[in-house]
Amino acid sequence: MKLTDISSDINEWFDGSGPLADIVISSRIRLARNLAGHKFLSRCSTAEKSDILKKLRDVLMSLDLGDKIFYISVDKAPVLNKHFLVERHLISRHHAFGKGPRGVVIAQREFFTAMINEEDHLRIQLLKGGLQLSQCARQINHIDDMIEQKVDYAFSPRYGYLTACPTNLGTAIRVSVMLHLPALKMTGQIEKFLNATRDMGLAVRGLFGEGTEAAGDFYQISNQVTLGISESDIISQFENVIIPEIVEYENAARNQLLSKESDVLDDKISRAMALLRNAHLISSQEALFLLSHLRLGLNMHEHMGASTPAIDTLCRLIRQGGDADKRQGLSIATINRLFMLTLPAHLQLNYGKALDPTHRDALRAQIIRSALNQEA
Repeated sequence: MKLTDISSDINEWFDGSGPLADIVISSRIRLARNLAGHKFLSRCSTAEKSDILKKLRDVLMSLDLGDKIFYISVDKAPVLNKHFLVERHLISRHHAFGKGPRGVVIAQREFFTAMINEEDHLRIQLLKGGLQLSQCARQINHIDDMIEQKVDYAFSPRYGYLTACPTNLGTAIRVSVMLHLPALKMTGQIEKFLNATRDMGLAVRGLFGEGTEAAGDFYQISNQVTLGISESDIISQFENVIIPEIVEYENAARNQLLSKESDVLDDKISRAMALLRNAHLISSQEALFLLSHLRLGLNMHEHMGASTPAIDTLCRLIRQGGDADKRQGLSIATINRLFMLTLPAHLQLNYGKALDPTHRDALRAQIIRSALNQEA
């Protein structure tokens, strides 16, 4: 299987479906594991890393996940492919540009990936659209059990799973939820929100994880403590308390925009639509920023019944546009597709060759214009 087999469309967890999907983009659970009898990667020789890679690759490729799976040698992959895997949320940036033998096993529908020789010997992750942490937990625990039947994990009765970073000791679970929070940003409440989440001991990252900014008003919220608290407690707190409260804050900000700052909302949506439908050069950051405003307007119409001049115009244009064959109009899934497919590595991989920034900006603008200007 080639990356071009998946690069021309979005994966199933980013299609705008799932509970609370207007605000909660996706749920992810990641488990960090190391093999007993081997050093942590920072102390491993290249030969030992190769042994770990082969052992885990063979085990993972033998699993029955109910989906086709494929393997990529990350250390041997072209640079463009590495950037694509990061954009696709299939591997971390650290894994993409680390050193030594390393690889990734990916389910064709992209709900499951396993990074081998990232920071730990093995990091497996399970993704679903919307708020579905409990479902993610059940599925990834089943996969983890299947792996553990074939290998011995490094485990301490006192400290739990042994990991390269002490903050992952214990359950070694990282619960992460990606949220779209444009109204909190527009109403000037985002810094207050970010400070509150950090005070709660949560990590807040941008669209592509650690060290990245919140492009397109996307934020990833995850736990930082894994020792001394059970997996079920972490998941329950996220699913029943933390994320519902954040959703409530974002919805309150959307209501504030609608009732008290409708001119601000209309201006953002109108400017976004005008630029996206007419621009001939547009950067990746600008595209994410403007598409975020369209996504907000459409979701406010669908989930809140919002009606303002700009939202009504947006919905009218959306009803006129869309798939030229099916005449169904644009949708949140279509906007999400534009988010993903206009990222730099996606553009170049689908185009078939590397492009300089100006040509990328021109191609991105052309794709967006085409999607938003189709006539019924």
